[in-house]
Amino acid sequence: MMYKFRTMTVGADWQQKKYARMNEADGPVFKIRSDPRFTRTGRFLSHTGLDELPQLVNVVRGEMALFGPRPLPVAEAGKLTKQQQERHRIKPGIMSPWVLDGYHSRPFDEWMKSDIAYANEKSAWGDLVLFGKAMVFVGKLFMREIYRGI
Repeated sequence: MMYKFRTMTVGADWQQKKYARMNEADGPVFKIRSDPRFTRTGRFLSHTGLDELPQLVNVVRGEMALFGPRPLPVAEAGKLTKQQQERHRIKPGIMSPWVLDGYHSRPFDEWMKSDIAYANEKSAWGDLVLFGKAMVFVGKLFMREIYRGI
């Protein structure tokens, strides 16, 4: 069981087809940065990364890592090619190199290659470097959303 704050309105899954034309991602994933299905609080939580905090429970339980490929919804994960499924060789993570490297501006294939490279090269030193990047990244996100609210 994956823990997460609810950031979307009830029935958001069913509304996905309605907003398909707004999808900003390529490949089998669905991403809209300013998704109209967000609740007001959910938008803030998602855009600051605070919606990921409950997943620390999954880390403590040994089901997730702090760093690793981001888990995909089951329907999207089922559409991955055999090669792309290599990303599942390690535990999913709360934060991935792909997110830290500007994921909204990168194509799906680059995302999968980034995840596979991370899985192949995973190391304590690499995770320490990612931790530093993550602190800067989260700080910038949080400050941007705080200023946006003013």
